[in-house]
Amino acid sequence: MSSWPTGPRDVIIAIDATGAKTQSTHMTVTLPIYMDHMATTPVTHEVFEAMRPYFCERFGNPASRSHSFGWVAEEAVEQARAQVAHLLGCKAAEIVWTSGATEANNLAIKGVAAAYREKGRHLITSQIEHHAVLDTCRRLEREGCEVTRLPVDNSGRVDPTDVERAIRKDTILISIMAANNEIGTLQPIAEIGRIAKRHGILFHTDAAQYVGKLPLAVDDWQVDLLSASAHKCYGPKGMGALYVRMTKPRVTLVPQMDGGGHEKGRRSGTLNVPGCVGFGAACALAERELQTEPARLLALRERLRDALWSGLDYLRLNGHPTERLPGNLNVSFEFVEGESLLMALKGIAVSSGSACTSATVEPSYVLLAIGLNAELAHASIRFGLGRSNTEEETDYVAARVIESATRLRALSPLYEMALDGIDVKGGLRAC
Repeated sequence: MSSWPTGPRDVIIAIDATGAKTQSTHMTVTLPIYMDHMATTPVTHEVFEAMRPYFCERFGNPASRSHSFGWVAEEAVEQARAQVAHLLGCKAAEIVWTSGATEANNLAIKGVAAAYREKGRHLITSQIEHHAVLDTCRRLEREGCEVTRLPVDNSGRVDPTDVERAIRKDTILISIMAANNEIGTLQPIAEIGRIAKRHGILFHTDAAQYVGKLPLAVDDWQVDLLSASAHKCYGPKGMGALYVRMTKPRVTLVPQMDGGGHEKGRRSGTLNVPGCVGFGAACALAERELQTEPARLLALRERLRDALWSGLDYLRLNGHPTERLPGNLNVSFEFVEGESLLMALKGIAVSSGSACTSATVEPSYVLLAIGLNAELAHASIRFGLGRSNTEEETDYVAARVIESATRLRALSPLYEMALDGIDVKGGLRAC
């Protein structure tokens, strides 16, 4: 049974600057509050309206070249391709439509592995990549490739020196994500790109979490392949794109789907025209807002962070303190079970530091990779702020988290021992 309220409702609460309840300052918020924008984002009204005609009225197949229905669809697809390319700083012809970043990652990594098999079979990636990269690399290992998975520091960053050290004569691809989906850490992509270029190795980045949230240019990063996802930047689900460099060097890919030879033979299948249009519109909207939205989200994130740190002790910030996505805040609440905290936050959508697989709940491999133990990883919450979030919602969420964590800690004998100065399992110190 769902724990969500049955419908939107106004909640009037009173809080002070620390997040504690008071009788003086009131605000009104509407539940449920969505603060999980790293998982997905809502399609904006402007994007939806751009897509609407291509479902029923302009329904043509862009591959139909003999009549106006196909011409109209093709024109829309190419306009959208140009919008995505403009946001990435590349040529429109270098954009390949996919069903999402997962397919884009698969096409980039498997496509390169197959195309450059005679040159080598060694790939380099990191331990904290998305499963779409990690599982693809595992598949290639079963097919005879070798993969080096680089560690990260306790902020989640890859050391470019480690990248260079891992390069071998048979290395054909480096794949490092631009921004981590759990802890928000930004990688030194431009520096890694220069290393890859110097050694003549192709460089791919999974930028699903980055595109539309911060400015980027593929030439500045010196990447040869880049994966993007529409639903992470207020576009439709089931739509993505892969940037494939055409010059200096011209990247060759072996297609992973055979069919009609669409997308210049790189990805067969009838195009999702409304999805393409929606992704293009989302990129155009993001480009207009890049001057103001990152700063607004950063201010909201720091407002939430300051409130939590003022109202609670024994907290740990997961991820880099400054080099991170502006809307991402990942926090470990020692002496609190993350799933219990999630259940207490009814009407607030956030994520825990656990991954549900099969019938078990495993701690996040990303949090383990940055040095957390399983217990602390389970005590972690990811807040993902986005366009719809306000200062009032941020203050309300902070107050609810402080209230719930305080109540749950009151049930923990370990917390009482820590307050008495006892070192409990070498845990966190109050900060």
